Amino acid sequence: MTLEDVTAILERTPRTLAAGLGGLSDVWLDARTEGPESFSPRDVLGHLIGGERTDWIPRARIIMTRGETQTFDPFDRVAFRRELKGKSLGELLGEFSRLREDNLQALRAMKLTPADLERRGKHPDPAFGPVTLGQLLATWTVHDLSHLAQIARVMAKRYGDAVGPWKAYLPILAR
Repeated sequence: MTLEDVTAILERTPRTLAAGLGGLSDVWLDARTEGPESFSPRDVLGHLIGGERTDWIPRARIIMTRGETQTFDPFDRVAFRRELKGKSLGELLGEFSRLREDNLQALRAMKLTPADLERRGKHPDPAFGPVTLGQLLATWTVHDLSHLAQIARVMAKRYGDAVGPWKAYLPILAR
């Protein structure tokens, strides 16, 4: 894991979301094809915005300044629901893009060394044990990729029955 590889993915996520979701109808954006409590594509965007505000960089700063002496604040993975109200998709995409750019600038400003990536912090879930800054940054990257895959999967499932016998050859519909 390198910072260059991490930022290569993280800086592309806002453009990927804008290209994939921009201009789509609410039928696509609000699809909940994996159950009533599952995330729609719009929910995923809100969740990512919440993470930009309260998770990744705040936790990185705790690791860099306090180490294991301060437990990370818990992340409310559904707090986004109140933030989505009254905002257009364009506003959400713009907000995510701005927050991500600010966070990437903050990450670059830390001028992290390989030794810094080994610094440890304390997750609020004791089952995690100590976590390193490198693990946090790798998780941020995989979190983005996981949610991009989730969006594609949820959207694909809208046509799960419509594809007929080809369903057997479309593994995205199997999960």
